[in-house]
Amino acid sequence: MSQYAKDTDTAATLINTQGSAWNEISAESVARMRTQNKFKTGLDIARYTADIMRADMAAFDADKTKYTQSLGCWHGFIGQQKLISIKKHFNGQTDRRYLYLSGWMVAALRSDFGPLPDQSMHEKTSVASLVEELYTFLRQADARELGGLFRELDAAREAGDSAAEAAIQDKIDNHVTHVVPIIADIDAGFGNAEATYLMAKQMIEAGACCLQIENQVADEKQCGHQDGKVTVPHSDFHAKIRALRYAFLELGVDNGVICARTDSEGAGLTKEIAVVKEPGDQGDIYNSYLDVEEIDVADMAEGDVCLNRNGKLVRPKRLPSGLYQFREGTGEERCVFDSVEAIKAGADLIWIETATPSVADIAGMMNEVRKQVPDAKLVYNNSPSFNWTLNFRQQAYDRWVEAGKDVSAYDRANLMSVEYDDSELAADADDKIRTFQADSAREANIFHHLITLPTYHTAALSTDNLAKEYFGEAGMLGYVAGVQRKEIRQGIACVKHQNMSGSDMGDDHKEYFAGENALKAGGAKNTSNQFN
Repeated sequence: MSQYAKDTDTAATLINTQGSAWNEISAESVARMRTQNKFKTGLDIARYTADIMRADMAAFDADKTKYTQSLGCWHGFIGQQKLISIKKHFNGQTDRRYLYLSGWMVAALRSDFGPLPDQSMHEKTSVASLVEELYTFLRQADARELGGLFRELDAAREAGDSAAEAAIQDKIDNHVTHVVPIIADIDAGFGNAEATYLMAKQMIEAGACCLQIENQVADEKQCGHQDGKVTVPHSDFHAKIRALRYAFLELGVDNGVICARTDSEGAGLTKEIAVVKEPGDQGDIYNSYLDVEEIDVADMAEGDVCLNRNGKLVRPKRLPSGLYQFREGTGEERCVFDSVEAIKAGADLIWIETATPSVADIAGMMNEVRKQVPDAKLVYNNSPSFNWTLNFRQQAYDRWVEAGKDVSAYDRANLMSVEYDDSELAADADDKIRTFQADSAREANIFHHLITLPTYHTAALSTDNLAKEYFGEAGMLGYVAGVQRKEIRQGIACVKHQNMSGSDMGDDHKEYFAGENALKAGGAKNTSNQFN
């Protein structure tokens, strides 16, 4: 017996025990509402999606073609439309396709202060609020899709078509939810370990099954693709990793996933000199990367901080800001060290930011990590901060030079030029962009590929195109040809925006609640019927 049938029977039994007061309550309507609201709380979602993510991680370990992907979404509606499109284009399935919540986009688009840089200045609670909003919209997508199936079921029954009724009932019983895992950015924890723990609980209660945390100083946090990043010693970062684990365990999300992001490759500064308990420990290795100069005691100035290194007195180079700098050229080595130590401290996944999207560079660091942690899996930002076209054309150019191919028709420094768009080299580069995710999953053990800010850029691009046409000579045709006609031709659900907003579900509920007295919006005079 399907869950839908069980819910119908359970509701019928309950209604029958209540007497005449419940005579107007329909057992099947109750079952439909329960089916449309599969997830009652954010914790239900977090537990469900954590199990999915763990299964996907195991599948990837066995088969590197089974990497996962996501796009960053800055609003619930954007996340909803993404999943509706995925189901439409990929046989009704959502396998290995997630959501990403970008702290950058929360700062830029969701703060009461207005647009902010990615420096953790936005309200802490706005992150958990976006997690909740995303899942509210995904649950509404479930309810809307199932509502349409219920209407089809009623029509089949009215027509006496038992075969159609059975087929539709099977779709209801085996409905694939729009709810998928989310990797949610908690920045550097927005404070100390206790603040990290409290914020993590909010995010998990809203539905987050995977939290991404970075090893920067919370009050000096910078976007991973900007300069001025300041990292913290392992003891500070690992306390926050443990805070996340405790938050998951306290809330009963035992399979919760932690992604540790190290910004060390592009960070040349630290705010603290690590505590050393014994030679060769984490703190000692962390300090070994500091840029120091050997001095005599007599050379010490008032307020100098000095270290004993191999029996010699050394003074770390300190900037006017009070920050200490690492030696040039140690970024990759520190990144590998920090990644390994984060996994040992309890992280499930690691995230490495790189200067360019090079499979060889990523694989080089991951190979070093995997010498110590063979199954280490990477989350990688396919960042819009990279100029993908220029990077990959230059990589193609360099491959051609190495292979002895003629590159005399190309100016390496000017390969972004439109004059090269239809060239053989550009086609070579585009092919490598196309296979980048599969190649780096195989060669660098990248389990999850994401684009942090894609829908920020698509919103700007589509708005620019519409404004150019609508306010120009095209006038109304700018909207009709550029938007609505494409929606109709491509089967975009939002062309019927009243339905998307929940109008038909509201009509269903009105009928449940008021029967024949229901005043419904979806009648013959509903303009949206033009799109049927």
